[in-house]
Amino acid sequence: MDNPEVLKQIYLDANATTPVLSSAAAAAMETMETMFGNPSSSHTSGLQAKQIMDQARCKAIQVLGAGTGQVIFTSGATEGIQTGILSALYAAKAKMKAGQSYSILYGATEHKAVPESLKHWNRILEVNATIKAIPVDVQGKLDMEYIANEVPDALMICTMAVNNETGVYQDLSLLEQTIRTHNSDVYWMVDCVQALGKTHLGLADTTIDYAPFSGHKLYGPKGIGFVYIREGAPFTPFIAGGGQESGLRSGTENLPGLAALNVIFDELLGQGSDVFSSTKVLSELRAQLSTALKTAFPTVVFNHNFDNSVPTTLNFSIPGFTSKEIMDLFDAANMRVSSGSACSSKVTRSFVLDAMGLEPWRSESAIRMSFGPAVTQQQITEACDRIQHCAHALGHSCLVSMDGVTNEREELDGLLQLKVGGSCCWVYADKQSGKAVVIDPLVEVQERLLTILECQKLSLVAAIDTHGHADHTSGRVGLVQAHLSEQACDPLGWPIQCDRIEINKNVFSFIELGEHCLVKVSTPGHTADSISLLLCDKSQLLKEKFVPEFTFCGDLILMGSVGRTNFSTSDAAAMYCSLRNLAKITNKQGVLCPSHDYHNEFVTTFDAEMNRNTLLEQAIEGRISSANFIKAKTSLDLHIDDEQGAEIMCGAFVESCQKVQVSEYDSVALTEHIEQHSDATLIDIREPHEYALNHDQYFSKNVPLTRLANFIAQQHNNMDQELILVCRSGSRSHIAANALARLGFKHVGHLKGGYALSH
Repeated sequence: MDNPEVLKQIYLDANATTPVLSSAAAAAMETMETMFGNPSSSHTSGLQAKQIMDQARCKAIQVLGAGTGQVIFTSGATEGIQTGILSALYAAKAKMKAGQSYSILYGATEHKAVPESLKHWNRILEVNATIKAIPVDVQGKLDMEYIANEVPDALMICTMAVNNETGVYQDLSLLEQTIRTHNSDVYWMVDCVQALGKTHLGLADTTIDYAPFSGHKLYGPKGIGFVYIREGAPFTPFIAGGGQESGLRSGTENLPGLAALNVIFDELLGQGSDVFSSTKVLSELRAQLSTALKTAFPTVVFNHNFDNSVPTTLNFSIPGFTSKEIMDLFDAANMRVSSGSACSSKVTRSFVLDAMGLEPWRSESAIRMSFGPAVTQQQITEACDRIQHCAHALGHSCLVSMDGVTNEREELDGLLQLKVGGSCCWVYADKQSGKAVVIDPLVEVQERLLTILECQKLSLVAAIDTHGHADHTSGRVGLVQAHLSEQACDPLGWPIQCDRIEINKNVFSFIELGEHCLVKVSTPGHTADSISLLLCDKSQLLKEKFVPEFTFCGDLILMGSVGRTNFSTSDAAAMYCSLRNLAKITNKQGVLCPSHDYHNEFVTTFDAEMNRNTLLEQAIEGRISSANFIKAKTSLDLHIDDEQGAEIMCGAFVESCQKVQVSEYDSVALTEHIEQHSDATLIDIREPHEYALNHDQYFSKNVPLTRLANFIAQQHNNMDQELILVCRSGSRSHIAANALARLGFKHVGHLKGGYALSH
């Protein structure tokens, strides 16, 4: 495969937006240049402009099957949604009876624009109805029994024709029958944004009152849309002013947008250049993509039923991989997909898949591939080819099993950090001895761990939990069955048959890993069984010294907090002693590896935490008594459950007064800076599978986020060096730069916008 950097982009995120059809763009440009009159003007230029608008309205009515209903042009679907909701609720308020309870219903998988708009206008208009989400089943279908029970008291009901994340469509006929049987007067809005061009619309044959549409979802420009309003449905102008659109929607009309829509409507009516494929062809193209995914990733799971969704959308999850990982992988191959929901530095979840009741891992791993009716066979063929190359890159990095790549694998030596949500799993591999240990294994990455061990030809010495986890199930079982079935161990996985050493009259057990040893230290507090594991150089240990390279501290110390102590097996007094003991026997600059990382800080040190956590600093320095520590800790733990949301938080977080300095460069400034500072180290922090797809020799080294902890430990004696981090979008490089700066690296910068804005 050629370097994807020079390959043409394959765009498979059409449900988010689409490129403007070339003929539509040409029509818009011609209108801007030669037919730019104001449609409200009575001179020739104005009349020519009005003709474009009238043509667009006439064609829209045909496309929608609007009959005697109205079509009003808007800035987009969001304005159409406001128009429908404002009109319905304003009219409904006038009919409300004092003392009676009312509701507003919307589908639980609706685009967020709908429930947020309902809340807004419900409050602004002082309707004060109860807003309720209609449940969906595992297929994404609305619960008709719920609607039948709730709609009699509803002022308005909002549903969508086609879901933007899954492509699932609703049975509008059944929905209409259910709604109108139980409430013939309720106002009904249907979000039809994703339905246009993908399914038949005959709105005049329904009792749908309002239906918003958006041009940029179907090869039109952004900033143009339209809304259907059924004849007789109440209407209140959302925008007042000069009286355009017969007084229904004021504001100078977007004539270039309307000219572009004219071209799109021609395609939908079969009067254009036939660039839109039929539903049958689109279904065949989706089948090709799904086959390619199943071949490349045999464990892939599709999150919707193809029989109940439009043929232009695939939503899938790959076990063991987050949506961010797969998005970055595909992006490195110059193929654009999305997670189907907003990404952030925290856990990415799909509220749509959550509402469908799918397993959390599927929601966190969801990827959406979507294309429009103008997609070509060549584009789909190329996409299928790149999907296979993406899987090959994962095999190269030992993340999936694949024949023919083990001889060219990246060798793992040192520490690897794998994360699922806020939970961390640690793998330490000693290349020389071929031994490895897994600490705090997670079920979600169990297959990945097994693949790494097999691909890297590593012998698993132990799989150990630092404590009994309350927020997730340990992933030890699968590892033990595959590699340690005959090993006798304690409940946390520590081998019973192991060496012991006496240091300062205390006996410690340890496991050998080549020239290193993993030492167990009892550190109760968070739970009664909590331990910490110290990875030390064997020669230092034989000298009866603890100089750990890494300290796996479980939930004793977290970034920005210490572990919670309000579990039934917790003991704040024991935690006080454990903190002081662990700080005494370890290097305060040594790397601490907790079992949770809620804020993308990766690792920490005693010094870094003491700088921002007064309670921790007071405990370790002996400036607070055990009794006062218990009192303060109890107060902190009272508020943990208030901030946890759907995730059990294992520590109460403190506000950091520590400010870190990170330099940000654009591509021009970075080039100039490197020319002036030849000693600066430029680091690509993409993961190895991304690097394999898009390798640029310009960078000094590759340090992926999964290996950042290892890099920090290697460089902790060289914190004066200048490091400049680069990734695809700038988000990961910014996060990593902040983590390094917080730990004391003095000259850290990153490329703002990453590769995406540097070409």
